[in-house]
Amino acid sequence: MGVKLSEESIRYLALFESLTGANIKDCIVEDDRIIFVVKKGDMGLAIGKGGINVEKFREIVGKKVELIEHSDKPEEFIANIFKPIKVNVRIIEKGGKRIAIVSVNPQYKGLVIGKGGKNINKAKELAKRHYDIDDVIVK
Repeated sequence: MGVKLSEESIRYLALFESLTGANIKDCIVEDDRIIFVVKKGDMGLAIGKGGINVEKFREIVGKKVELIEHSDKPEEFIANIFKPIKVNVRIIEKGGKRIAIVSVNPQYKGLVIGKGGKNINKAKELAKRHYDIDDVIVK
């Protein structure tokens, strides 16, 4: 399944790849942040020593940068979206839909969902784009 990128996303993706040397699989541009999905194993390159690459890119574009490591396993990929919070993910089929169930320690549930649902919405969008998962539910 191919991910469709906007022109703006492609520009940011190309800039980030040229700055870091990391392979980027996806880029989502929001008002205040840019989310990159980094090829598995390229996270160190993307971040750079002491976070230098992320910092440099942030200074150039003036937006926050979030990095998520890709995985060939949808459960691992969804878990990576919520890092550093440890979550367990299972994928179930229900009524012809694929649903990711994210289990988390109750004290971290608010962080996983995020302010105004920001984190859970990011997870839903990425799960849909990369694995055609219809919903992500936090338990």
